[in-house]
Amino acid sequence: MSKVHVKTGDTVVLLTGRYEDKYTGKGDRKTGKIVEVSPKEGKVIVEGINMITKHVKPVRMGEKGGIVRTEAPVYACKVQLVCPKCGKPTRVGHVFEDGKKLRVCKKCGKAFD
Repeated sequence: MSKVHVKTGDTVVLLTGRYEDKYTGKGDRKTGKIVEVSPKEGKVIVEGINMITKHVKPVRMGEKGGIVRTEAPVYACKVQLVCPKCGKPTRVGHVFEDGKKLRVCKKCGKAFD
């Protein structure tokens, strides 16, 4: 089983892919919260990023089918954690305090947890 550097609920920025503003044409890095982490596959699902359309059939009587927009998984190596203190994308460092392993920002040194 492999480890992933992010947890559910973290705010991350997508490092790859092109997201352009339709008015200015400038690319912008998309940010979002992590909804689900799958360490076995090495993927994460980020809220509002990598949206796909699925054709869903009604399973039971009375349910509606149709086209549903949902998030698809993204490789965890393609996202970077955003520090809540300094607001910049950063790598994750680890520090031991009081017998606990804490994640810290490599830029400002503040703990995430």
